[in-house]
Amino acid sequence: MSKLTDLPKRILIGRALHSNKLGETLLSKRIALPVFASDPLSSVAYAPGEVLLVLSVAGVSAYNFSPWIALAVVVLMFTVVASYRQNVHAYPSGGGDYEVANVNLGPKAGLTVASALLVDYVLTVAVSISSGIENLGSAVPFVIEHKTISAVAVIVLLTLMNLRGVKESGKLFAIPTYVFVGGVFVMIAWGAYRSFTGDTMKAPTADFTIHAEHQGLAGFALVFLLLRAFSSGCAALTGVEAISNGVPAFRKPKSKNAATTLALMGGLAVTMFCGIIALAMATDVRMAENPATDLLKNGTPVGEDYTQNPVISQVAEAVFGNGSFLFIVLAAATALVLFLAANTAYNGFPLLGSILAQDRYLPRQLHTRGDRLAFSNGIVLLAAAAAILVYIYGADSTKLIQLYIVGVFVSFTLSQTGMVRHWNRLLAGETDPAKRRHMIRSRAINAFGAFFTGLVLVVVLITKFTHGAWVALLGMVIFYATMTAIRKHYDRVAEEIAAGDEPSDETVRPSRVHAIVLVSKIHKPTLRALAYSKLMRSDTLEALTISVDADETKALREEWTRRGIDVPLKVLDSPYREITRPVIDYVKRLRKESPRDVISVYIPEYVVGHWYEHLLHNQSALRLKGRLLFTPGVMVTSVPWQLDSSEAAKQRARKRAEWNAPGSVRRGPVTEPKKEKAATKK
Repeated sequence: MSKLTDLPKRILIGRALHSNKLGETLLSKRIALPVFASDPLSSVAYAPGEVLLVLSVAGVSAYNFSPWIALAVVVLMFTVVASYRQNVHAYPSGGGDYEVANVNLGPKAGLTVASALLVDYVLTVAVSISSGIENLGSAVPFVIEHKTISAVAVIVLLTLMNLRGVKESGKLFAIPTYVFVGGVFVMIAWGAYRSFTGDTMKAPTADFTIHAEHQGLAGFALVFLLLRAFSSGCAALTGVEAISNGVPAFRKPKSKNAATTLALMGGLAVTMFCGIIALAMATDVRMAENPATDLLKNGTPVGEDYTQNPVISQVAEAVFGNGSFLFIVLAAATALVLFLAANTAYNGFPLLGSILAQDRYLPRQLHTRGDRLAFSNGIVLLAAAAAILVYIYGADSTKLIQLYIVGVFVSFTLSQTGMVRHWNRLLAGETDPAKRRHMIRSRAINAFGAFFTGLVLVVVLITKFTHGAWVALLGMVIFYATMTAIRKHYDRVAEEIAAGDEPSDETVRPSRVHAIVLVSKIHKPTLRALAYSKLMRSDTLEALTISVDADETKALREEWTRRGIDVPLKVLDSPYREITRPVIDYVKRLRKESPRDVISVYIPEYVVGHWYEHLLHNQSALRLKGRLLFTPGVMVTSVPWQLDSSEAAKQRARKRAEWNAPGSVRRGPVTEPKKEKAATKK
């Protein structure tokens, strides 16, 4: 039967893998790049647009600041990449930021980092998929008309692919990632060539004008606007930490391969980010936070029917031409790679969840690998949280991105601060001059990284708090409080059940065992339960029935006497026709009279063959077991009785298994009588 019920699961996620196959799921650098670095690589599809959206508040003239903002983002990217290269060498176990902060700054800092990362991973899925749907919607109107449903459908698809295993999902999306990166570089190179030769390139919005909300900003207002634009551009850095969290998934040498992948990712991301910003300026792209009213065509607002395409789409149209082959390829690859960006979180979240579960901050089920050697429970939890977020915000990437970045810069800052303390601790006991020079250099890199990312965190909090960052902070607080409560529960349970050196009441043999067989009427299940209870050789054995109908109770007594059953029958009256309460009260009274006794309760139960039959049987038994479990000193034993429907179900399952068995004949296996008959004829 289990094979049949597992069939849909096997079709969706594939056959189960043996634990010794874990090494075969490890990733080479060429597969690890799309798996772990797709988030920062794909962010170039929306990060430049977010910069221009913010600057549009002050009008087109403010676009002149975009190259300087891009330069600041590049410096920050290189700083973070250099800092995390130290992390992957110092902490290759996969704990990443959480492990660094936990070891060097204490459990509270580690839990803060973990909360920030978990929130950021959920947002990565929501933002990336929503942005991918918007990019795809520019070519397929149906998708944009049903944004929320389409986004949830993509989440479900990605979930299934990741449940099949990290290596398989990485292979599936490696091609779109490399096509996207190659397409962007071709676009940058071709755009640079056309600009150098004096060829005119115009974005679809080049003739639009922007109705600025605040013309001629100066002083503090301008500085605040630029800082807000910079914080939006920092979306290009999301996902950088995923490689340090995923070092165990790399092939050996793990740390070296992870560091190389990290450097390659940083170089590609900043080149594409700067190239798209430069082409957006060259092609006169126009973006607005409220396009329906702030974008003007011939002096008239474009209206609600206008769909504002992403910057990368407008630049590609200007460089390649609308409807050209390269334009279509890049548009498709952009949508796919944005979906793949969510894959970064699908690998980071379950791995971090597994580590937190091992440290007893999350349920232990998150530490267990599934059939395909992936952390299935963490994958499903991430998908559910992201789907809820997409539904609440209607798959609107502009709204979702306001919640973004806060979590990742919290983890950046605490991680790099922890690395500084890590190097300080090692330097205190190191005497080799060469190693000390290496440690001092690494400490300087991490110290600059901590200062810079801490400064950016302050900027992000100030500029984005009222725009939605408070939701991310609230999510971090909820995660922190939940994980703290889970840890306290596990610690309390561990202390409670710890086996001490001295014998306790729980380990000393009870003075007596008082067995009770629950009886409703005399039938085969009752007789089996009585027979089984006798085998246990209890000190006291009695049958117990609840009288809710006088006539039925009288008939039961007479049948009991007629059969000569040698077990005393005790009858409890229940004037309010309750079953559970009289039994519980009786058991508690026995425990009170003899605290050293153990009460063993035997409950006859039916084993049924169809799900709907559960509704017709065993309901009283389920309620009783649920209550008895919370009664100290009580053991509950279910004595099963297989109904014909359960036996028939087993027979059907056996026949289907034989039918589908490898090598079996289509019409079924040949039986011995048929063989004898065939031999006789011959």
